[in-house]
Amino acid sequence: MFGIFKKKSAKEKLQNKYEKLLKEAHSLSTVDRKKSDGKIVEAEEIMKQLEKLNV
Repeated sequence: MFGIFKKKSAKEKLQNKYEKLLKEAHSLSTVDRKKSDGKIVEAEEIMKQLEKLNV
């Protein structure tokens, strides 16, 4: 009907997680560079998983 009860696909879940990690990395970049770099590494791993789903 309105998509209220529509479940998200695995791809959508990974994309949301990727975007969330990048936002966290950006906000941490001014405070703690090491944690920011860790978030970026996590985001890159999720991007690799997304690329596998697209193939």
